Amino acid sequence: MNFVEEGNKYLVGNYSRFPVSFEKGEGVYLYDTEGKKYLDFLAGIAVNTLGYNHPKLTNAICEQSKKLLHVSNLFYIQPQINVAKILVENSSGDKVFFSNSGAEANEAAIKMVRKYFYDKGQHKYEMITFKGGFHGRTLKTLAATAQPKYHEGFEPLPEGFRYAEFNNIKSVKENISSKTAAVMIELIQGEGGINPADKEFVNELYNLCKQEDILFVVDEVQTGIGRTGKIFAYQHYGIEPDIITSAKGLGGGIPIGATIAKEEVAKSLTPGTHGSTFGGNYIASVSAEVVLKEITKPEFLEKVSKNGKYLAERLKEFNFNVKGIGLMVGMDLPENINASEIVKKSLENGLILGTAGKNTLRFVPPLVINEKEIDEGIDILKKVLTWFGVNYA
Repeated sequence: MNFVEEGNKYLVGNYSRFPVSFEKGEGVYLYDTEGKKYLDFLAGIAVNTLGYNHPKLTNAICEQSKKLLHVSNLFYIQPQINVAKILVENSSGDKVFFSNSGAEANEAAIKMVRKYFYDKGQHKYEMITFKGGFHGRTLKTLAATAQPKYHEGFEPLPEGFRYAEFNNIKSVKENISSKTAAVMIELIQGEGGINPADKEFVNELYNLCKQEDILFVVDEVQTGIGRTGKIFAYQHYGIEPDIITSAKGLGGGIPIGATIAKEEVAKSLTPGTHGSTFGGNYIASVSAEVVLKEITKPEFLEKVSKNGKYLAERLKEFNFNVKGIGLMVGMDLPENINASEIVKKSLENGLILGTAGKNTLRFVPPLVINEKEIDEGIDILKKVLTWFGVNYA
């Protein structure tokens, strides 16, 4: 029995898996069990920030594993404190709660919002989120995700969410009620199709929240930790969110989520109101500390911006719509070309890509990628698109 047959026999079938199993990685490359080499433009869905087998990250994990893996949050964990300090010093937040994933980070943000207004004696609990957004797969974060295709089969969903049109301030105003507690937004919609928010819209939205005593929550699960050329995507917009959520790239491949909040909001989570058994444990925290120390170097972020612009320019040669910021880039394909088929054919040719939205190719490579490797990926994609009948300019 091969791994495909065995996997299908024992694993829940909620993923449409490719018939590939990877054995090792190095830099921006992966190698399957047959020894075939792949160039990775997906990074575990924007997770493997420093690529594969990064010496500092690997050594930190190995050394920590010889000491302690886990003790629970009933005790102080020094690496966790170190990570919190770096996050606070590089964001608009003051305090950090650690969890294990993006969904959990967003769940904590939702609870924080509700508890904040409860403590103020105000019956405000609704959140406005945006059509095309994605915030997780727990029932609560699924309810926050304004995409009906993810809701089907899980109704009734928890109440308390209103959906506004992305980049439409009028739609937001129409959804505000006396119960509106917060707005939660991805500044670049990831699963929705790599859609950046307009700067004018974000500034209007931010000012509106201030005027109406509405908390401003930014979901940076995919956009954060250097992905856009800044530590957080909101830093491109000149705003200071009340709450920022992070995960994916934070641990460089080790599961960790973080909810970063201003002091006034964070103080609502008192002992017993929320928790996470594994959140920010030793292995997760030492991993995040290495990642943060690397990506907060100015020269690192400069390279991300530079290489992100280079990737976008190379993709524009295909004459399709290219969008995104930094190394979070999407390319819209015409309806007669199926993005999923492009991904499948690219994989056969040694290039790992993803999809997003209706028919968008998603490019979120490890942040350590260079121009030569980008050129290699474009050459493969050129070959694949030519096979689908696209004339390369």
